[in-house]
Amino acid sequence: MPRKAEVPPQRTADDGEYKPFWLREKTKEMLKYGYPLTMQFPRKSKELADEMRRCMISIYKLTVELDKKYYKKTTTQTLDVELAWLRELVVMASDKDYYGGKNQPPLSMHQREVWARLNDEIGRLLGGYLKTLKQ
Repeated sequence: MPRKAEVPPQRTADDGEYKPFWLREKTKEMLKYGYPLTMQFPRKSKELADEMRRCMISIYKLTVELDKKYYKKTTTQTLDVELAWLRELVVMASDKDYYGGKNQPPLSMHQREVWARLNDEIGRLLGGYLKTLKQ
C-alpha cells in the first residue's frame, strides 16, 4: 500500500519567506540520478536515451511552470502523463526482451529500482498535489 504524500505549501503569505517546492526538488534529484545514466547508454540505444533525457527535462520544466502558474490543473495533468511515459521508458531500458539474448539492457535492475523509487516519490507528491487542486 503506497503511503500518502504530504503536499507542502508552495509559499506562505504570512511569513514572507520562500519555501522550496518539494515536487521540483524531488524532480531535480531524479534528474541528477537519471541524466548521467542515459549519457552512458550504448550507441544502439541512443534514441531511447535521447527520449528519456527529453522526458526528464520536460518534467522538470513542467514543475517549474507548476510553481509559477496561477491555473495549475492542465499543467499537473501534463506532468502526470510525462511521468507515466518516463516510467515506461525506464522499464523498457532495463528489460532484456527488448535487447535480445546476447545484448545486455542499458540499465541494470538495481538502477531500474532506484529510478523507479524516485519516480514513485514524484508520483505520490503529484497525486497529493492533484487532490488539493480538486478540493
